[in-house]
Order: sequence, then C-alpha cells, then structure tokens
Amino acid sequence: MSRAGRNPDKRVRSARGRSASSVRWLERQLNDPYVKQAKAEGYRSRAAYKLIELDEKFGLIRGVQRVVDLGIAPGGWSQVVRKLVPKAAIVGIDLLPTEPIEGVTILQMDFMDDTAPGLLEAALDGPPDLVMSDMAANTVGHKQTDHLRTMGLVEAAAWFAIENLAKGGTFLAKVLAGGTDSDLLALLKQNFTTVKHAKPPASRKGSSEWYVIAQGFKGRD
Repeated sequence: MSRAGRNPDKRVRSARGRSASSVRWLERQLNDPYVKQAKAEGYRSRAAYKLIELDEKFGLIRGVQRVVDLGIAPGGWSQVVRKLVPKAAIVGIDLLPTEPIEGVTILQMDFMDDTAPGLLEAALDGPPDLVMSDMAANTVGHKQTDHLRTMGLVEAAAWFAIENLAKGGTFLAKVLAGGTDSDLLALLKQNFTTVKHAKPPASRKGSSEWYVIAQGFKGRD
C-alpha cells in the first residue's frame, strides 16, 4: 500500500533482454481497466469493448442473422456477437491461430488469398447482415508504408462487403488516423445510406485507430 492508502500502479521489473517498449506495454496492460474487465467477463481481448461501445452507439448487432469477422483472432468480437445474438451464424478468418469458439466457424488463412471470399461465403447459409473487420497489416516501422498496407486490407474488406452483404446490411472496419481515404469513402457512400467515423472510449488515447461504420447497404443491381 502507498502512504496515501491506495495501491500504487503495478510496475514491471526490467528483465534482461526485455526492451523498454516491452516493459511499457506490459505496465500498460497490467494497469488497463479494460484488460481487467475482459478477464473478469471472459472476453479474450479488450477489443471486445470497442465493439460493445460501437454497438451501443450505432446498433450494429441485434437482429443480425449472419456475420463475417475479418481478422477474428483472438476472437473477442465474435464472442460479443455470440453473447448478444446466440443464434447468429458467424464465420471468421485470420492468418493467426484462433482458439475455437462455440458456434463460430474459423478459417485460418490469408483473407487476401483468392479462395478466401468463396470459403467465407460458403460457410454461411445466405448473405451476411454484418461484415466486421479488425484487420491491420503487420507493421514494418515505416509510418506511411504501414498505413498504406492496412488501408489496402480495409479496401479489400469493403469490396467483400459490397459483393456479399444482404440489402440493408452493415460494414464496420478499423481504419487509421485520418479516417477512410477519399476514394474508399466515396465507394462506401455510393453503396450505403450512412457512413460515419468513430473512436470508441475503449480505444487507447494514444492509438491511431478509428472505425468506419457504413450502414444501410443499398444492394447490388
């Protein structure tokens, strides 16, 4: 206990071979209320609360029947959907391994693989009502390159949504600081009745991530 009678912030001892940035990350994790809440409520990551907060603001999940989770690992977003809509069919995809989630079909493969869209579509008995993407490219340390690579994934996810969503459906995707670029924003506005950006409270203040929410898919001709 501190002299003021409160528990001080947890500190992580520097270990041989552990970088200063790793120490800062561990300290942040240990002191993050969302991390603690996720553990207490059985969610696999604090990212679950980003989706919960976005759902509370935009009404993304309730009533959906089929959902595609792009970049599913470690599975927090699909856990939220399962909790709110237990009967919804969910399929997720990620390069990283993801522990099984009851009621969720998980594909471990690259979403950019030519066969991925067809496999995702085949896993659902009908078009999805919600396509959600928390994908981000592995960083190389060059800010502009990292941004372009991640936005390339967002664009691919948007095209998948446009080609597969049920009429009236929703597309949700993580973007980086500055929001959706002009060409992609124009594409979304052309195909959805409303397009908005939001940064949920669960996103760390220092994070460059934002989310684009496109609702009311107009349907394909």
